[in-house]
Amino acid sequence: MEGFIFKPLLYCYMFFGVIAPAKHNVKAFHPIHVSTCNIEYNSKDNKLEVICTIFTDDFEAALAKQYHANTDLNKPEMHAAMDALIKQYVAANLNIKTDNAPAKLNYLGFEINREAVDIYLESDKIPAVKKVDVDVSLVYNLFDDQINIVHIIVNGVRKSEKVNYPEKRVEQVF
Repeated sequence: MEGFIFKPLLYCYMFFGVIAPAKHNVKAFHPIHVSTCNIEYNSKDNKLEVICTIFTDDFEAALAKQYHANTDLNKPEMHAAMDALIKQYVAANLNIKTDNAPAKLNYLGFEINREAVDIYLESDKIPAVKKVDVDVSLVYNLFDDQINIVHIIVNGVRKSEKVNYPEKRVEQVF
């Protein structure tokens, strides 16, 4: 029975994949547009540690559209220029408040992790956290179906929330 069902599917994949290959674009590779922001309060250092993960091709396109610049996050010779663009973009599209006070985020750098880019940020020292407000609009300038998933961890307690375009606000109380 399995052979009966899977052989026609195999022939369809072979026909459409080899004889009539599809043209690939950004949506063909990953039709879902999503990023994640992991925000963790480090009680030893009294700092927020933030890692934002975005599909590399989407993020390069968002940077190029925003700043009208050539972007390539994989080229070592462009690393300094990309650092400057990323720092500016993230400052404009990610804002965090702890207990109603803005947290100053310091850009630490980025690295490519397979098909995604990880962006590292760290806050200045802040007192113990009871409430975290996040405004996130990463890649909203490119896709109107963008989803940003925000994970916030304080004292080992993790709370997560999905934010759909055009919404931006996440608020968690610990």
